Amino acid sequence: MRNKELIDKGTYCLIIKINKDIHVKIGAKGILSFNEGYYVYIGSALNTLSKRIKRHLSDDKKKHWHIDYLLLNKNTKVSQVIYTYSTKKIECEISTKIKESAMNYIESFGCSDCECKSHLYYFNEFCDAEKTCIEAFEKQKYEPRTWFKNDYSTKE
Repeated sequence: MRNKELIDKGTYCLIIKINKDIHVKIGAKGILSFNEGYYVYIGSALNTLSKRIKRHLSDDKKKHWHIDYLLLNKNTKVSQVIYTYSTKKIECEISTKIKESAMNYIESFGCSDCECKSHLYYFNEFCDAEKTCIEAFEKQKYEPRTWFKNDYSTKE
């Protein structure tokens, strides 16, 4: 079932631009280093997908998940969100596919509730990150959708 009017559940990939090399305290994980470039974060929301995505895009939030710490840093910006509607939790399958093309990943980031090595992957270029996310959904037979209809990847 993938009808937008009937379902607001699914899996998403945040494509995050980091403007320069940074060090960020990520809760109990401590200070982690992030390189300039693009990171893909994979998550799911089996209650309300649209609210989860909007929360990630907002600066008005409490730090709850690993990704919140990163997104609240002034040197980060979500460039695009690739998502799909689904009643099944497929974030680990999507994460596995994205890991195959990623240049690197942040170990144990965003995956404390599963067996994945990470849910945050590094890419040098926006186009590589976006293409990899779209292909990951397509390989799982899901229709990838984009949150931003314009190309926000070039905006600072």
